Amino acid sequence: MRDTVFELDRIGVDYPTPAGTVTGLHDVTIAVPRSGITVFAGPSGSGKSTLLRVLGLFERPARGTLRFDGTDTGPLRHPARRALRRDHLGLVFQNPPENLLDYLNVADNLRAAAQSARRRCEPEEILSRLGLAGTGSWHISALSGGQQQRLAFGCALARGSSVILADEPTSQLDEVSADLVLETLRYLAEHGFAVLVASHDDRLIELGTRIARLRDGRLEGVE
Repeated sequence: MRDTVFELDRIGVDYPTPAGTVTGLHDVTIAVPRSGITVFAGPSGSGKSTLLRVLGLFERPARGTLRFDGTDTGPLRHPARRALRRDHLGLVFQNPPENLLDYLNVADNLRAAAQSARRRCEPEEILSRLGLAGTGSWHISALSGGQQQRLAFGCALARGSSVILADEPTSQLDEVSADLVLETLRYLAEHGFAVLVASHDDRLIELGTRIARLRDGRLEGVE
């Protein structure tokens, strides 16, 4: 088995604007380990969220090579990229409600996530693993922000994702709710998942087993 899940070679991302082309990422080269917590850290506008979208196969780079599990993703057409996301990648957004279906209860959100990947799941087993036992019949609005984010990670588990990508998962949470997310990320890493996080939260950065620091779309260094 390969030690890395992603390999990026001189990845660049450009955006057209009325004032001209803006470069979001400048020739980023990095290998992402298959396990542990990799944190892409940097101030707002540093390119960390853009990099996460590239890794999540939501955005195609303008240049460079992105390999997932040894496969060059560049030539892949949209259906193949969508299949990779469905079968392997779980993305958690920073705004908790955006990750969930508010017309379904907690357990049904997990079932829907599993069904989207053509899988079955045991909601109560996942909820127990994430400290949400007994909430299966609850409406989403009955959960705190931290609990909603925990459920979002649970949906990634229900889909069978081996790689979890989280974009600023604590940025809109109070300290207590953020603690729940940190505990969840630690749990996922301890159980063999590759966890990739874009964040400027110092506590989350301290949790990382590998820190990649970005500024102005450039990779400044890896710790």
